[in-house]
Amino acid sequence: MSNVTLLFANYGSPGSKNHGVLFITLLLYVSTVLSNVTILLVIYFDSSLHKPMYIFLFNLAINGLIGSTAVCPKIMANLLKDNNYISIEGCLIQVLFINVYACCAYAIFAGMAYDRYVSICKPLQYHSIMTPLRVRVLITVVYLLPTSLLSFQVYLTSRLPLCGHNINKLFCDNLAVVNLSCVRDAIGNLYGLCITFILVVIPLFLVILSYIKILSVSLKASKNAQKKALQTCAPHLITFINFSLAILFSVIYNRISYFLPQEVNILMSLDFILIPPLLHPLIYGLKTNDIRTSLYKIFRRRAVVNSETDTFNQNRCKIFFL
Repeated sequence: MSNVTLLFANYGSPGSKNHGVLFITLLLYVSTVLSNVTILLVIYFDSSLHKPMYIFLFNLAINGLIGSTAVCPKIMANLLKDNNYISIEGCLIQVLFINVYACCAYAIFAGMAYDRYVSICKPLQYHSIMTPLRVRVLITVVYLLPTSLLSFQVYLTSRLPLCGHNINKLFCDNLAVVNLSCVRDAIGNLYGLCITFILVVIPLFLVILSYIKILSVSLKASKNAQKKALQTCAPHLITFINFSLAILFSVIYNRISYFLPQEVNILMSLDFILIPPLLHPLIYGLKTNDIRTSLYKIFRRRAVVNSETDTFNQNRCKIFFL
């Protein structure tokens, strides 16, 4: 399929409507990058946050940047152009990064749920179970397994002969490319079901199982222990539910996008790509005491440095005039 060019058919001609959408997309994308980079820097420079839970959060922020960057710059560029073409190679690369973003997020959520399960249900064994080596192994599996399985899916898609060239969406996804094929891809469909089970259903099951265990233990604990467990798990639960709803909307969008107005198409596309990566660091920043404390220390240290600099400059001025 070399030298094949595809056309995004859902973009209108450049105008005030597109410029408005461009402004909103740019604002959301910049906010997403800033919020995730802030979380990354806070965790990286604060040694007290070098714990399994925050290592998973660190990788969730990286994953959010991967997902939003794989799509948003291309969407913004297309909103400014009349001819919204993309090479088949570029389209398949975008498919891979979007799928890796979605599946790695579920794997990270499963790892975070397991960490919370061990922390609450087996507190005395926590440090012997969640060792640095085990955390590194889990993080490796989180990236390596989805990337390997999804790369082979993209390879299968790349071998399909294409009879169409118009993608009725704002960005590439595997289903959109498969729908352009001249043949029915039974092997690809079966493989897609298998990796959906492995990369989505199993992590979803593990998260639910972990919280069933946490709930059963918490109900037998004291009120103070229940409150502490809720504070510990609330950010993870909120982000997990938020991401799952975004995935659900994306699945619905894939089925009905052909019948939707352009404005609704754009909003539903941006919801899946931008909203979860933007909200996740904000939720953890607001709901997690350790993150809030670290941010407060950074701002207070910065304020002290600025105050000392101002005092030093004032003293220099006094000495100069004397």
